[in-house]
Amino acid sequence: MFIDKSLKEYIAATASGEPTPGGGSVSALVGSLGGALTNMVYNLTVGKKAYEELSDDIKSKIVENSKEVEKLVEALNGIVDEDTKAFDKVMEAFKLPKETDEEKATRSNAIQEGYKVALEVPLRCAEKCLRVLQLQDIFAEYGNVNAITDVGVGTLLAYAGLEGALFNVTINLGSIKDESFKKEISAKVDNLLTEGKKLKEELLKVVYKRLG
Repeated sequence: MFIDKSLKEYIAATASGEPTPGGGSVSALVGSLGGALTNMVYNLTVGKKAYEELSDDIKSKIVENSKEVEKLVEALNGIVDEDTKAFDKVMEAFKLPKETDEEKATRSNAIQEGYKVALEVPLRCAEKCLRVLQLQDIFAEYGNVNAITDVGVGTLLAYAGLEGALFNVTINLGSIKDESFKKEISAKVDNLLTEGKKLKEELLKVVYKRLG
């Protein structure tokens, strides 16, 4: 599994001529790293004097958000490898026989279903990266100021994971003929991108403010 490889091995595999790991896997990885940096800020914040002076509600939210981020990191780690297999059903469908009209219809349907499966994984990746962004506000506002740049980098990585994953959703969507499905997924893509950009800008504004 790619997630179990060393950094050097993963980078070398990404740079090789093999199709995997590709942009989808890397998007999941950077999204995971964005979440990991967020939790690093958590660990550098809890127990410090400034933290103890916060209200109980804020401290509770910091802890709750960190626990959810931890689960998102774990999920994104799984997608690092899951994404490399997302296109398998499409490739299998292309190998189906196409001699008779019935075989051609069966093959065409299988290809279409394969593309739907292929875009589900990066769509889920984008949704999880967006959730990381949604959980970062408390760390931007109240996290250890000495780690505020880590909040910033975590924000950039989570957003890169989101938009990168949506590239893969969009390219697979272009091969799907089901117009109602395309319309539904396109709307999801637009919403994810719009909210992701908004959150990124809001978070970075706080980061730059606290940087002074």
